[in-house]
Amino acid sequence: MMNVWGMTDVGLIRSENQDAYAVRAEDGFTVCVVCDGMGGPGGGRLASSLAVDAFLSSCMANLRPDMTAQQVQEVAEFAVAAANTAVYERSVRDGLRGMGTTLVSAVAWGEQALLSNVGDSRAYVIRPGGGGISRVTKDHSLVERLVDKGAITAEEARSYPGRNLITRALGPDPEALSDSYRIDLRPGDYLLLCTDGLVSTVTDQEMEREILRGDDNACLDRLLDIARDQGAPDNVTAVLLRQQ
Repeated sequence: MMNVWGMTDVGLIRSENQDAYAVRAEDGFTVCVVCDGMGGPGGGRLASSLAVDAFLSSCMANLRPDMTAQQVQEVAEFAVAAANTAVYERSVRDGLRGMGTTLVSAVAWGEQALLSNVGDSRAYVIRPGGGGISRVTKDHSLVERLVDKGAITAEEARSYPGRNLITRALGPDPEALSDSYRIDLRPGDYLLLCTDGLVSTVTDQEMEREILRGDDNACLDRLLDIARDQGAPDNVTAVLLRQQ
């Protein structure tokens, strides 16, 4: 069983919140999805909302309690494809070509979770008792490629020019490629899904510190306070899950 908290905030610079998230628990599954939209006024907000709704609806329609991990992964991959189709078809219909969104999601059941991502929204696992914080997902971005090549460090990537340029998104094309990750969850483990508005203003160490500090209900508020103290130039959205 999972405890879940979520928050989204427009930040201090943007006039519109183009992030979206949703959480649903049913039949032993906890499904969470976080999206960061792009595409100008209206387009980004529409894209993230469409993707969240399509992903969640697809998952809840197809998940079954007796599924294997491989079957759950197939359900999640199909849901990502459904989210992409929803955004792409609306962009074509309404003349909003180029609108799109990132996506990071978790389908948790029993003592495991299936994570999916497209773009630069991230998933982290935080383990108490000295287990630390680990990033599970890999960003689909230009700066991530530079980090992989050794051209810049992960710390330099946080402020590198063009750090917001992503190489994958839902919506711009009829098909989208996502990555999937299966992880085991221990009692007390935390799973954090978040947009780059949090990542760019709150360090991994600050995330770990605030999540393990206690008072889970206030944890996301504390992370948002740090983001706003750093200027919060982008929308900030996060979902936190705790394995009981």
